[in-house]
Amino acid sequence: MKGSKPRNRNVLPGFGLSLGFTLFYLSTVVLIPLATVFYRTAELSWTEFWDTVTGARVLASYRVTFMTAFCAGLVNAVFGLVVAWVLVRYRFPGKKLIDSLVDLPFALPTAVAGIALTAIYAPNGWIGSLLEPLGVKVAYSPIGITIALIFIGLPFVVRTVQPVLQDMEKETEEAAVMLGAYRLRTFRKVILPELLPALLTGFALAFARGIGEYGSVVFISGNMPLKTEITPLLIITKLEQYDYAGATAIALVMLVVSFLMLLVINLLQWRMNRRTVSE
Repeated sequence: MKGSKPRNRNVLPGFGLSLGFTLFYLSTVVLIPLATVFYRTAELSWTEFWDTVTGARVLASYRVTFMTAFCAGLVNAVFGLVVAWVLVRYRFPGKKLIDSLVDLPFALPTAVAGIALTAIYAPNGWIGSLLEPLGVKVAYSPIGITIALIFIGLPFVVRTVQPVLQDMEKETEEAAVMLGAYRLRTFRKVILPELLPALLTGFALAFARGIGEYGSVVFISGNMPLKTEITPLLIITKLEQYDYAGATAIALVMLVVSFLMLLVINLLQWRMNRRTVSE
């Protein structure tokens, strides 16, 4: 018809088909397996479920898993920012090599990482033998677990912060310096607010990876019940004992707690992004 406005068409047509495929794919890969956890846990009565997920050994594994993952995420947030800053803002020999080494934990099998870290930090290892006379025990302790999680979680922070640093305009920093702001104040007032959402995302990814990590931790932890036993190992132990309901009950608790923590982190990130846009 004359005078009618032309309809806006997407460059890539087929929204209905692509949306249907997306929902089908997510349901098959994510929702159905997670629903199985709820289904198998329903085989337990409430009393059996509560006794399973609140046992002394299980609570100790929760504490070790979440505390080490949280501490590793914080360390990675700090040093991941430093690594990303160096890779973006400076030129030096071997920069490309270091940049490629950041991704090594992604490609390296986690079992290999666990064996290597255990060999280094064991009492008779290269670093462990130096720390042992000082009374510092790394391997077979929560410290060793945290180091393993730092190793596998660092790339998440670096690769999340690095693109944001590359897109930041240096003119804003230079203007702050010309107005008399010191370096620390410039970083705190100008740079950090821009990096904080990406930094929080990297922390969330490293934290989530640390909670479910198994291969790199199982060797260096020592797997001592009530001391260094992680929850993923406890789930594997119950599966080997054919206690499928008990394993899924513990997995359900991990799933719910992880989801709530990631939800809180995403809400904080959303509020920070909204505040940055409004300013």
